[in-house]
Amino acid sequence: MAGHSKFKNIMHRKGAQDSKRAKIFAKFAREITVAARNGGDPDMNPRLRGAIAAGRAMNMPNDRINKAIQKAVGGGDDANYEEVRYEGYGPSGIAVIVDTLTDNRNRTASEVRTALTKHGGNLGETGSVSFMFEQVGLIVYVKDVASDDDMFEAALEAGASDVDSTGENHEINCAVEDFSMVRDALEAKFETAIEARLDWKPQTLTPVEESTAGTFLKLMDVLEDNDDVQRVSSNVDIPEEILERLGN
Repeated sequence: MAGHSKFKNIMHRKGAQDSKRAKIFAKFAREITVAARNGGDPDMNPRLRGAIAAGRAMNMPNDRINKAIQKAVGGGDDANYEEVRYEGYGPSGIAVIVDTLTDNRNRTASEVRTALTKHGGNLGETGSVSFMFEQVGLIVYVKDVASDDDMFEAALEAGASDVDSTGENHEINCAVEDFSMVRDALEAKFETAIEARLDWKPQTLTPVEESTAGTFLKLMDVLEDNDDVQRVSSNVDIPEEILERLGN
């Protein structure tokens, strides 16, 4: 898990620093709008509460958050967004899962397929790579919320199965069926998490050399630049020194 978390943390920092902020906010706004369709009160809607927290963690302005909520509850959202998951392979057989919110399945499927193909991979059928992953509950807090020991103790008491505090955040994993219970227990103690969602955890990692890593990171850039793509999961294992070289 640690290697996967390290990669995600580095990519998250890279996204925060390099991507166009407007595009990042647009993705959060879409997630907030879809979540708000089940109720515009975050206290009564855990998905909306988590989406707002994630947006605020990226310094999304409150007026953008409120507009996204009103778009759903005020009837101003004509788009019919669907949650669609795509599975496939990147370069050197890296397993990739792409979660999207789209109002046009054909367009999104074509764009994901093109991105994978142009970077040495291919789009697969549903279930073609997800068997290599375990779906888990993921709850993330910034490091200064609690010490590593305090977070570890609180997470285990709440029913979590794993805590990783080696990066910039505390990442708590739990079984899918325990997700709501663990999230609610931690939020009662530490307030709202910056992320609280189901995640794809790879059962094994695929180590790659620098040339493949560079191609894969270009693929990630293309996918994450797509308006419909909300998040990308993979089983890639890129050593930190390679990531640092490629980042420079």
